[in-house]
Amino acid sequence: MFNNNNIKDFEKILGYTFKNKYLIYTALTHSSFAHEDKKKCDNYERLEFLGDSVLGMITSEYIFKKFNNLHEGKLTRLRSLLVCEKTLKIFAEKLQIGKFLRLSHGEERSGGRERASILADAFESIVAAIFLDGGLEPAKELVLKFITNELGSTYEIANDYKTEVQETLQASGKHKSIKYNLVSETGPDHNKIFTIELLIEGIPVGAGTASSKKEAEQLAAKYALEHSIKRRHKNAIIQ
Repeated sequence: MFNNNNIKDFEKILGYTFKNKYLIYTALTHSSFAHEDKKKCDNYERLEFLGDSVLGMITSEYIFKKFNNLHEGKLTRLRSLLVCEKTLKIFAEKLQIGKFLRLSHGEERSGGRERASILADAFESIVAAIFLDGGLEPAKELVLKFITNELGSTYEIANDYKTEVQETLQASGKHKSIKYNLVSETGPDHNKIFTIELLIEGIPVGAGTASSKKEAEQLAAKYALEHSIKRRHKNAIIQ
């Protein structure tokens, strides 16, 4: 049974105490429970709508200020990775949201407390509830606590230039062969330096040098994106 003790326990985990308890009750109420409840209580769907925007705004502002060297496309990709369902599920699990959700009996039996879509939606709803109850600052404090911890690994994924090369070429509508060739390997075993060249359709479009093959490949892909692939009028390979 959901009661004030549950709310107090959740507020401790959340690090925020609600003035309007109805907001947090609603943020933790799935539509299945609301439909089953004879009193016809509200569910979190409207809060989820608002929370999506608040979460996006806070995340966008943070990465915009932190990464002033990233162009719009990279910022968009980074934001989408930070606020996607998979990531929000992780945030929700850290807050133990599943434990406090109000679900119908059917949703409970089908594993709703662990379902990614429900946990992600509930996290957005809680962000909205805090925003409505206490304003932008406490909502920002909650969001950034998670975003900043997640940023390192997500930034690496967002800057996966090899994947971006593949996606950019696929968008051209034509299949292009991609190959990374080891051009040179110098230095002692404990301090190797690798130079790798990216070939598209057998034609070199970029090279990178680094202390690991993986990093050299990424640098080759980055160079190709910046100097060849995205300047189609200068590169007949992808035309």
